[in-house]
Amino acid sequence: MINMEETIRIPDERIGVLIGPNGTTKRQIMKRTNTKIVVDSKEGEVTITGEGEEYFKASDIVKAIGRGFSPIRAFRILEGDYLLKIITIVEYTGKSRGAQEAKRGRVIGKDGIARREIEKKTSSLISVYGKTVTIIATPDNLEQATQAVELLLQGSSHDTMGNFLERKGKTRFEL
Repeated sequence: MINMEETIRIPDERIGVLIGPNGTTKRQIMKRTNTKIVVDSKEGEVTITGEGEEYFKASDIVKAIGRGFSPIRAFRILEGDYLLKIITIVEYTGKSRGAQEAKRGRVIGKDGIARREIEKKTSSLISVYGKTVTIIATPDNLEQATQAVELLLQGSSHDTMGNFLERKGKTRFEL
């Protein structure tokens, strides 16, 4: 196998979450993925070195924590064939901070209802953080969750998104 290395920038306020109390989260990622992780707290850079699928999973866990997931939720990536997808809100809004905030609010919904509905109906985990919406899910569910989030980012109503998920849920179980 070839050793791979990647440096990921994560927000300063997420560095402590990645490291964890006394370094426990960082050590757990390294142990469970057989990788080496070096954190440069001053620069907000995380360098991951490893091999194969475990290396990619470690990279996705670091990215997930950097995008607002708790370590417990980010570790879901190690179960089965879970994938990570990061959707950039700016692609739907341009640079307007007000528009970005409005789109973030649409994905979250009143009291978090929209985000929870997508999570529940697609068996996914969603984090809305900064200029991104990040999804952790299995491949089939990832596509559905992505489409639901994109509907909201494109301006569809919450009802339209809900109807989309209902239709997808029914067709998924037909033979």
